[in-house]
Amino acid sequence: MPDPSPYRGDFPILARRIQGYPLAYLDNAATTQKPRAVIDALTNFYERHNANVHRGVHTLAEEASALYEQARVTMARFLGADSPRQIVFTRGTTDAINLVAAGWLRPRLQPGDEIVVTRMEHHSNIVPWQLVARERGALLRYAGIAADGTLDLEDFASHLSRRTRIVALSHVSNVLGTINPAREMADLAHAAGAQVVLDAAQSVAHLPIDVRRLDCDFLALSGHKMYGPTGIGLLYGKTERLEEMLPVQGGGGMIEWVEEQESAWAPLPSRLEAGTPNIAGAHGLAAAADYLMPRLERVRQWEADLTAHALERLTSVPALELYGPRDPVRRAGVFSFNLPGLHPHDVAEVLDGYGLALRAGHHCCQVLMRSLGITATLRASLALYCDHGELDRLAEGLSAARKALSA
Repeated sequence: MPDPSPYRGDFPILARRIQGYPLAYLDNAATTQKPRAVIDALTNFYERHNANVHRGVHTLAEEASALYEQARVTMARFLGADSPRQIVFTRGTTDAINLVAAGWLRPRLQPGDEIVVTRMEHHSNIVPWQLVARERGALLRYAGIAADGTLDLEDFASHLSRRTRIVALSHVSNVLGTINPAREMADLAHAAGAQVVLDAAQSVAHLPIDVRRLDCDFLALSGHKMYGPTGIGLLYGKTERLEEMLPVQGGGGMIEWVEEQESAWAPLPSRLEAGTPNIAGAHGLAAAADYLMPRLERVRQWEADLTAHALERLTSVPALELYGPRDPVRRAGVFSFNLPGLHPHDVAEVLDGYGLALRAGHHCCQVLMRSLGITATLRASLALYCDHGELDRLAEGLSAARKALSA
């Protein structure tokens, strides 16, 4: 019998059966399922502590405020940040990157300045930079990838210059699974005088994150990619970078005082969190971090074993075209592939009949797709509750789909 996941029982939704099969959820790069600890945290907040934060002196308001700020402390510890003041709660990775683009980069970007990204970036790490570059007359430059799906570090270095203001890169590609050498890239960027924005959406649930060792100036993540709720994420920033940011939104909670014609901003991080925040979401995100922290090293080992098994099984499927590194050490558990002559959406529908949940499409990476000479792929992405038996079923389902759709 294949090894079962030691974590599967923590996730209630995985008790479902789809088309008569136990659910094999392989769409974790899109969103992860939630453990009982996170579900209970959300229920507990709404049943016992629900109130607005930072506004009241009654018991519920003080409890809600304490839970919200404790969530900030937890996330600072989870990321290895120096201070909770470096944690700004956002709606997710997209919101956090837009906050940097509008609040930090826009005020200091000049015509002719440059922004460097890689060709494997998610649209969330391209479009915000396009918007500010177009507005300010700057140039967006793209570092290339090698034939094996890894970053071309020499090409990346060649794109850096004294006009580079921001380098924005994904820690792990949501299509190729490539683990990028983030610290080495940060060192090169800093040597050129640029600041570094790290998109950690695909790494935060799978790799230990230490922002001090990574030496990134900003880091963005989404709670729903790390077993937390949707609609909550965060921006980490070095204190000096956050102090330089202008508020992007004005409103309640982000001011020190307001007069008829002017206002003064509250201290960090409040000045960057206008309005009523996602209080329950922050509490649920902290619960996800508390769930992960004692397990991360074992999870990394488990997922490394799964990744090696997935590579073995996928490459055994006749004619399957797999994109990204073949070395399991250089990649995370994200696998994009095609069966020649078959549309990815058709294959995904067949696989659903076997209880297999995969993604099909361009995965918000059309720049990368054009670089690969394709328009879409199937994508299987792993999490700590996946196991070897599900990957075996995937390989069998792909073979069955090819027969069924080629008939």
